[in-house]
Amino acid sequence: MYETYYGLQEKPFGITPDPRYLYLSKTHQDAFAHLVYGLRGRVGFIAVTGEVGAGKTTILRSLCSQLEETSYRLALIFNPRLTPIGLLQSINAEFGLSGRRRSLVALVRELNEFLLEENRSGRTPVLIIDEAQNLSAEVLEQIRLLSNLETARDKLIQIVLVGQPELAELLARPNLRQLNQRIVVRCRLDALDRAETCAYILHRLQVAGRADGALFSPAALQEVHHHARGYPRLINTICDRALLVSYGESKGQVSPRDVRQAAREVAAGEFPSRRAMAYGNGFLALLARLWHPLRRSAF
Repeated sequence: MYETYYGLQEKPFGITPDPRYLYLSKTHQDAFAHLVYGLRGRVGFIAVTGEVGAGKTTILRSLCSQLEETSYRLALIFNPRLTPIGLLQSINAEFGLSGRRRSLVALVRELNEFLLEENRSGRTPVLIIDEAQNLSAEVLEQIRLLSNLETARDKLIQIVLVGQPELAELLARPNLRQLNQRIVVRCRLDALDRAETCAYILHRLQVAGRADGALFSPAALQEVHHHARGYPRLINTICDRALLVSYGESKGQVSPRDVRQAAREVAAGEFPSRRAMAYGNGFLALLARLWHPLRRSAF
């Protein structure tokens, strides 16, 4: 709605994890470096944790886009609420195998044969499980057993568990200590600080076509950080709504007041404000005036 008005090529604050918009704060740089180190070092298990909206999925998709197809094979699981058999079927299917076998033994055998072939070809299979805090202890134990698939020199599969902070609490349970001990690389994504929030917003505006980044006043940028607390997903939601509020009042720049209103609407789960919809409503009113005479003449 507001893109043309503000000279943007596209919406700068979408909530889908687009790698083009990846902004590497210090915490994200550290996480990215840990992931690259773990995969290249073939350590076996990696755990990535962070609060909702901290940017876990975005950084993972960016990582996946940079892994060479000639060197890595990826399997991504986004629905962890599976049985052990369901998980193995999903993993095998993600790697391009049939995944239709009915027993754990047959599924593991099928996967092992694939992993050995990939190892001989010089490729590293990588399994990424998102929302891993929702995995049952039974499924986590099955995942641990997959790490037993190895040669004398290498782990045949690299497993990345990604989840909210509850994942760390889950892994710390006594009944999962064997799995916890096998996790060699751990990283946690923290919220952006005030300066990083401002840089993040300006970066997204630049990618979307506004290199000057002048759509938010300095005070408005500070206001976004105050309300979003440094979490990228919430920053995106508030900024998008603030641009809509500002557009509804024909402003050239988002003000702190626009951000505060946007934050209230987001917190309350409200639809865009009436002011923000003014242009759209004006157009609809014009259509209505044209429609009524046509409707009367049709009967």
